[in-house]
Amino acid sequence: MTNDQKPVTNDRQSIPVNFMTFLLSLAGAIQLSLGLVPNPQTGKPEKNLNLAKETMDILEMMKEKTKGNLTKEESDLFEHLLYELRMAYLEASK
Repeated sequence: MTNDQKPVTNDRQSIPVNFMTFLLSLAGAIQLSLGLVPNPQTGKPEKNLNLAKETMDILEMMKEKTKGNLTKEESDLFEHLLYELRMAYLEASK
C-alpha cells in the first residue's frame, strides 16, 4: 500500500483491513479449528483438524503465489504464522 492509499476499515470495528490482518484472521480461524480457542457460539474448544489443515494449505498456497510481492514485514509474518500453526497442528493431532 502506498502512502496515499488509506486502509479499508471494517464498520464493526476500527481495525484496518490489509494483507497482514487478513493473514491474522486466517491464523485465528486455524487456531479455532485446532481447538486452541473456544468456539464463540458454544464457549467450548472444538477440533476440526481437516479444516485446520485445509486452511493451512491455503496459507501455504498464498505464500507461494505472493512470493516476491511481499514486504519484509509481511514475509516475516507469513513465516512466523506458518511455523507456529504447523507446530500447533502437530500437537493437536496427537
